[in-house]
Amino acid sequence: MDGKTKALPKPDLIVALGDTRYLIERPFGSWPENAGFVTDVTVDARGHVFVMLRHDPLTQPDDPRVVELSPEGDYLGGWGGDLIADSHMLTVDAQGRLLCVDRDMHEIVICSASGERLGGLGQRGEPLSPFNHPTDVHVSAWGDIYVADGYAASRIHRFSAYGVHLQSWGEHGSGEGQFGWPHALWTHADGRVVVVDRTHNRVQVFNRNGQHLATWSHFRDPVAIWGDKDGNTYVTDTQPTLQKIGPHGERLGRCRPFLNGAHGIYGMPGGDILLAESNPSRLTRLRLLDE
Repeated sequence: MDGKTKALPKPDLIVALGDTRYLIERPFGSWPENAGFVTDVTVDARGHVFVMLRHDPLTQPDDPRVVELSPEGDYLGGWGGDLIADSHMLTVDAQGRLLCVDRDMHEIVICSASGERLGGLGQRGEPLSPFNHPTDVHVSAWGDIYVADGYAASRIHRFSAYGVHLQSWGEHGSGEGQFGWPHALWTHADGRVVVVDRTHNRVQVFNRNGQHLATWSHFRDPVAIWGDKDGNTYVTDTQPTLQKIGPHGERLGRCRPFLNGAHGIYGMPGGDILLAESNPSRLTRLRLLDE
């Protein structure tokens, strides 16, 4: 024997959500060194992946806040250091615009895929106009824009497709329609607005006008949310687990596909799922396996 240790092959890690199985691939994609860490991910209709990176705007450089990757994970470019101060979450709409939550600037910044500022919701740098450290944003199939105002307001805001404020609901508390920390939200095409109430270990379901419909409570510190075309909802928590919930609140599957948890989640056109892990900072891809 020569005393050298032979490297063992990396194992295949496979997880199941109900009857659906995925191969864990991490890290997925790469980009130039950046002072920030991964906080969220979204995918446009082309399959292009947009990774949001979080920085301390008072101490760290103005590195890109958003990195664009090809569907295969190749680096295509980065932008946002001059547009976004405190990155938290982002989403993409049907027109390919990116809506980026600038949490401590109390604004939703609306950009093109190449990083050109197109507009915004809220008064930049002004709390309570109407946001007070917002957390997440989603554009519904019917065009309305919903914002979770979670860190200091415990409210949900609804805007028209043109940015007109239509409605707000919620207050601090543990009752139906109240929130401790509405950290993330998603809208389904059937009109449901699904909100992660992180402090109270639950997810609340509303109709498009804010009427409470249901509460799902089988979580521990839920964090991120995404919904598929069949009306299923996927929720990450810090157990750490990923759960798949059916349209009527039925739990369809549960798995542990990350090391410590995922702050963001989004599906790819072919059925794969991307997870934005902050610690360690990386993307994980759940690659759909043939049934």
